Amino acid sequence: MNLLHLKKKVVQIQMKRIESSQNAQVKHWKKLVTVRKDRDKSGEFLVEGFHLVEEALKDPSWLLTLIVREGMKIPSDWNLEDVSMVEVTMEIAKEIAETEYSQGIYAHCIQPKSTQKEQQNWTNVLMIDAVQDPGNVGTMIRTADAAGLDAVILGKGSADAYNPKTVRSGQGSHFHIPILKGDLSEWLQTFKGKGISVYGTSLDDSVSYNHVEPQSQFALIMGNEGSGLSPELLVQTDMNLKIPLLGQAESLNVAVATGILLYTLVHTENES
Repeated sequence: MNLLHLKKKVVQIQMKRIESSQNAQVKHWKKLVTVRKDRDKSGEFLVEGFHLVEEALKDPSWLLTLIVREGMKIPSDWNLEDVSMVEVTMEIAKEIAETEYSQGIYAHCIQPKSTQKEQQNWTNVLMIDAVQDPGNVGTMIRTADAAGLDAVILGKGSADAYNPKTVRSGQGSHFHIPILKGDLSEWLQTFKGKGISVYGTSLDDSVSYNHVEPQSQFALIMGNEGSGLSPELLVQTDMNLKIPLLGQAESLNVAVATGILLYTLVHTENES
């Protein structure tokens, strides 16, 4: 049992301890870090590090277990009432760590889900078509969150949204903005049916991004790092955009391009 000072009051916290790496729960955590199929099947994932754990704690309904390496000091301002906590050995902490120099604190979380009713109200969305690098996908999720979008939809061939590298690149945005996998062609037609303009990216039959006015409603589709947007999606967009290259670089990173286009399209009338 640990005693933590929280907001000038002492709270007793029951903390279970696990010492064996053969423990079934430890094996499950390891699979959440390394196996996409297990993340998909369970609808769960693991986050690592103080910042991401703190983001998870903002809504305890997402948090299944707070995992703490032995000897770790938990920030005194964290509200840990009603939070299930487990202390693990140094060896176990190393086994479930995704980073080389782990901070020794983890959260076992439920993948946040959106309801069909919530999805019907989405009017500003980023769609990702077969972007394969987890770091890129995570940065794109973070950028969509920063730009105030309603959701991110991942199409076939994209990196797993809950891959540890994706989560780390997202820097907590996984807890701020709905993320789901879906058929981008179907979603594209859904948005067009609502009168929401859909923008793609292409070097051909496209207009420069700085010729487009901000939109109160839009969907932006970003394509694969090497091959770009798939032809079957490209022909369904309302307009395709390009970002002129003024120097000698052959291309822009897809996450950087996403940031430029989102902040071109997003309506910032209410910015503060």
